[in-house]
Amino acid sequence: MRDVADLLVDRLDGLMPRCAVVLGSGLGSLVENITDPIRIPYSELAGFPVSGVTGHAGELVAGHLGREPVIMLSGRAHYYERGDAKAMCFPLEVLKGLGVQSLILTNSAGSLRQDMPPGSVMQITDHINYSGMNPLIGEPGDERFVGMTNAYDAELALDMRNAAIRCGVPLLSGVYMWFSGPSFETPAEIRMARTLGADAVGMSTVPEVILARYFGLRVAAASVITNYGAGMTGAELSHDETKDMAPIGGRRLAAVLQEMLSEKA
Repeated sequence: MRDVADLLVDRLDGLMPRCAVVLGSGLGSLVENITDPIRIPYSELAGFPVSGVTGHAGELVAGHLGREPVIMLSGRAHYYERGDAKAMCFPLEVLKGLGVQSLILTNSAGSLRQDMPPGSVMQITDHINYSGMNPLIGEPGDERFVGMTNAYDAELALDMRNAAIRCGVPLLSGVYMWFSGPSFETPAEIRMARTLGADAVGMSTVPEVILARYFGLRVAAASVITNYGAGMTGAELSHDETKDMAPIGGRRLAAVLQEMLSEKA
């Protein structure tokens, strides 16, 4: 880990971000808001996973978002690609080693609420790990028993809500349920998720939240809604729909994040 962190310190040439953002499916355009970007493909960072999912660029981009220095991971590896819940462990450990203190996670998700249509942005206030997988399985020591009561940092959540108000972006909130994927949920599973209290479903993010808390990082997260859950409209779901709809909500989320980080500077 230290070798990669040292390489990044050299490549970042004095830039010392304290905040990092992980970009979900179809949200790679958020890096266009970074000024003076430094781009490093994951393939040049030994140990960084190269995602096999279209809509994930697979590069680290550093620079300024507003006035705040930031690192963006444009693309993530998912559990469903190789059956590995630890897929993002090494990149997050490297971020911690670089001095990153706060992690903002983004994803594309399916809505379980009629009042949260495609194009909406949902702040994640809590999650349900329906997959049952955990990236800390096999980790030694008592540190693996990570408390998740306050997994989503209250101060960062307030910063995000206030930023949304200032830039006029409606920001909904709710509970995200993690399904392993890669197949989409069935209508029966969507009905179950709604009964259990979920507001959106997706195939990522939860392992990264667990890992981030394990590394002592503060976490905020948001979903860009790309579709309604299976059975809610009668239409079949597809990854193409995710990629087509993500940029709509992505532009709204980009405005919120830029305002949020600018205010923190």
